[in-house]
Amino acid sequence: MTEQQTTHFGYETVAEREKERRVADVFDSVASRYDLMNDLMSAGMHRMWKAFAIERSGVREGSRVLDIAGGTGDLSLAFARRVGPSGQVWLTDINNAMLARGRDRLLDKGFLVPAVQCNAEKIPFPDDWFDCVTVAFGLRNMTHKDAALAEMHRVLRPGGRLLVLEFSQIWKPLAPLYDLYSFQVIPRVGKLVTNDEESYRYLSESIRMHPGQEELKAMMETAGLEQVEYFNLAMGVVALHRGFKF
Repeated sequence: MTEQQTTHFGYETVAEREKERRVADVFDSVASRYDLMNDLMSAGMHRMWKAFAIERSGVREGSRVLDIAGGTGDLSLAFARRVGPSGQVWLTDINNAMLARGRDRLLDKGFLVPAVQCNAEKIPFPDDWFDCVTVAFGLRNMTHKDAALAEMHRVLRPGGRLLVLEFSQIWKPLAPLYDLYSFQVIPRVGKLVTNDEESYRYLSESIRMHPGQEELKAMMETAGLEQVEYFNLAMGVVALHRGFKF
């Protein structure tokens, strides 16, 4: 009998299959209020973090962009405006509820962007295709982050770049205050706004289990990316990692 592999779901240790199902349940539950909660939890700063990522992306008219775990489409929308009619933006997410909201939102804004439901560990695109691959606040929910990063590297063309925008390790003197906010305030706001306290407790826990800045940099280098660097935002609450394929 094959031993079942385990991983973490927040602070819990669970079977790998169980994690994928439970992450899906989280995003099914929060999809309808996801954008509102992002604004409330970050006091709107997530918009500035994403704008910073877009400015560091090098995306211009005619570029091909893959938005992994793109959810409700913030990055896809901004990239669609940049690449113009001669470029391509593909919105992907493993969760159908999130993907549907992103696709509909882009349509409402006048952009017909292809939306593909897929697992980032098995990206259904050819080698050496995209100028830029992005994943914003999605990597920490993936079971095999190393496999996902390797896939993102595979689909990048030579000269292309990967951007990972994710919660990271805050400046240590602020950690106690940040923990208080994460574990006392955010779940209660989640309960009031979405009637789902537990999903937002998981999201706070998942941040603590995610690799820190240097560890994620090393993982990207192991996946084949070069000239990897990171930019700390909001004193390390969030970090943008960027690496290139040569």
